[in-house]
Amino acid sequence: MPGFDTDWPADSTEFCPHTSAQDIFVCGTYKLEQSAQDANASETEGNDEADAGGAVESSSRELQTRRGKCLLFRVQDENHFTPLHEIDLPAILDMKWCHRTPSVPPLLAIADSEGHITLHELSDNKLRQIQSISCASSDTLCLSLDWSNRRIPTDGLGDLVVSLSNGSLALLRPDDHGRLAVLKTWHAHDYEPWIAAWDHWNTNVIYSGGDDLKMKGWDVRQAKQQPLFVNKRFDAGVTTIQSHPFIEHMLAVGSYDNTVRLFDTRKPLVPLTQVDVGGGAWRVKWHPAPQRRNDLLVACMHDGFKVVRFDFGAGDEVGPAVESSVQPWEIVKRFDQHTSLAYGVDWSFMQEGDGDTLVASCSFYDHTLHLWRA
Repeated sequence: MPGFDTDWPADSTEFCPHTSAQDIFVCGTYKLEQSAQDANASETEGNDEADAGGAVESSSRELQTRRGKCLLFRVQDENHFTPLHEIDLPAILDMKWCHRTPSVPPLLAIADSEGHITLHELSDNKLRQIQSISCASSDTLCLSLDWSNRRIPTDGLGDLVVSLSNGSLALLRPDDHGRLAVLKTWHAHDYEPWIAAWDHWNTNVIYSGGDDLKMKGWDVRQAKQQPLFVNKRFDAGVTTIQSHPFIEHMLAVGSYDNTVRLFDTRKPLVPLTQVDVGGGAWRVKWHPAPQRRNDLLVACMHDGFKVVRFDFGAGDEVGPAVESSVQPWEIVKRFDQHTSLAYGVDWSFMQEGDGDTLVASCSFYDHTLHLWRA
């Protein structure tokens, strides 16, 4: 199937996990409004920003306007999907559906380029904004976000962690009225923290990574935030982190250095194994079904999208199995139909027996969205 033209550069896509809406997914876009002078300079100098996050420009260009849209789709079959709705926002950098029980509507959180998180409920095939939370000044970008309740869906909202382009992390928590509010922010990284993510087995703990070539752990219960650990053993910026939903202590971490590393969170300074994925790893996503717990989906920026399959063995304690194997991983699928930076990717939550799973992927400068199976 030909790709869908998102009109503006696309950098994020997320399938809805809610049992009533697993045929729904969203795609976020990011358009930089350049002056004629900036456009000429970009053509003269070349586009170096692709290797510095692509969607995130130098903070020195304060007068630039960044615009975005959230595009809502419904899957018809593996070759067809239907646009349902779109909403205009500042440029979108990340989105996550909250994992909620069937008794409440699906809800999407969006991180934008003007320091805001917006919450949107899905109703009648449309997204309706119910709250906007300011996490920082309007010249600060919300770079990533993550809900704490991935493993155990809730009636209300989970906690939300947000990474900010000024080097800070923000912790948002529902107040007595069920509305999210910023509980605290703290300085975490000396350069852009591209990613912040919960330990989904211990939701007192957050992991973050940034352009300072560091991954850090944080205990949100601390009154004065000091990192639990600092891993400085990266060759480039840390871009993506995801806690495994079915294997405790397992963490997948991607970097601009073309490598995905697996860590045991009890020994976060030395990887269990590492995979050369051929391009900067912008997003990693563990498969949402327990029977495919070995499969990791990776957006590889300059080298398309891939599925890496790890050899975790049969037991619950997978670290020894990984460490004892000569090569405990293989790339079992790749998708190369995008012609630009591979950024947004996600698995569908629809369970379809033993067959392949539907995947959505989007790329930046060619503003293209694809569905495929892996």
